[in-house]
Amino acid sequence: MQAPVTQDVHTIPRKLPEGGKPNLIGLTRPALHDALIAVGIPEKQAKMRVGQLWQWLYHWGVRDFAAMTNLSKDIRATLAENFVIDLPQVMTRQVSEDGTRKYLVRIAGGHEVEVVYIPEEGRGTLCVSSQVGCTLTCSFCHTGTQKLVRNLTAAEIIGQIMLARDDLDEWPAQGTGTGDKGPRLLSNIVLMGMGEPLYNFENVRDAMKIAMDGEGIALGRRRITLSTSGVVPEIARTAQEIGCLLAVSFHATTDAVRDVLVPINKRWNIEALLEVLREYPKVSNSERITFEYVMLDGVNDSDDDAHRLVALLQGIPAKVNLIPFNEWPGAPYTRSSNNRIRAFATILIEAGYASPIRTPRGEDIMAACGQLKSATERARKSRAQIAAEAGL
Repeated sequence: MQAPVTQDVHTIPRKLPEGGKPNLIGLTRPALHDALIAVGIPEKQAKMRVGQLWQWLYHWGVRDFAAMTNLSKDIRATLAENFVIDLPQVMTRQVSEDGTRKYLVRIAGGHEVEVVYIPEEGRGTLCVSSQVGCTLTCSFCHTGTQKLVRNLTAAEIIGQIMLARDDLDEWPAQGTGTGDKGPRLLSNIVLMGMGEPLYNFENVRDAMKIAMDGEGIALGRRRITLSTSGVVPEIARTAQEIGCLLAVSFHATTDAVRDVLVPINKRWNIEALLEVLREYPKVSNSERITFEYVMLDGVNDSDDDAHRLVALLQGIPAKVNLIPFNEWPGAPYTRSSNNRIRAFATILIEAGYASPIRTPRGEDIMAACGQLKSATERARKSRAQIAAEAGL
């Protein structure tokens, strides 16, 4: 068995640039417990104080120590002296014609990532980023054209969920439960934003543990879907340590095509990926795995591809999301026709696999699947292109 993969990617400490006070956001319960003891909270009180702080931070969304009224004034003063409560900063907010919201979010170091909220009837899904940029260079993905800068911290990942709840005004009033006001506007999380989540495993795991904690944001593990391009050694860890639903960016039925579309396939090919996926539902108690399949005209959309996909999925409880390619300026591919996508879906459905065709959302604000790329990076590239064309 191969050893777990690590990447030489920098992740900044949980501190503000100014003042150096540790950020309470992003700390797991054990880490928060240790942090309180380190600043003089008596150990016999620490567990209770962790529970109180947890509710203020993650159930009611309170960011001011002075407002945490079930803590004594002395403890509030100690907390304010030693810690900060810091979220990423929303720089821009765009709203699509279909109601999709895209946030450009600035994190420590001046870097930026994008976060997308997709409203649906009775629910809403937040697409969360895990890295600044991406290392995978999938050839159909606009996000993959941005170089990887660094991993996000657990605070920066859970902070995306919290700032979206701010914007949706969805923190419950003090003394009420999360569900008391009816259906939740932010009911689901998908780790499908910028970056490969399994190349930032520990921070993603800690952030999702916070999101799933029943005394805070309280999203069940089946409300969270982690999407990976196929980091095989970390998939088993995901089942054991997170237990969320899994989506796989599959996109091809032969190694020759997948090597081009999803270059990580050169390291872990289709056979190796499917081998570990067959075990995932057993370990995580998930109902099925979602296979993401972008439809590219003349590349991976033939009837033969559909029949090969059916054969590959045998023995795996699965559904297939068919994604019409979201074209972006300079993209090397075009979207399959609607008729071709429907014909592909029909073959899968007749073989017993649910195969919904995803409706593109937020295309007018470049918020659709595979289109995330920070405005700063786009502008930088545009300036470079202008300079090159001018011979500067």
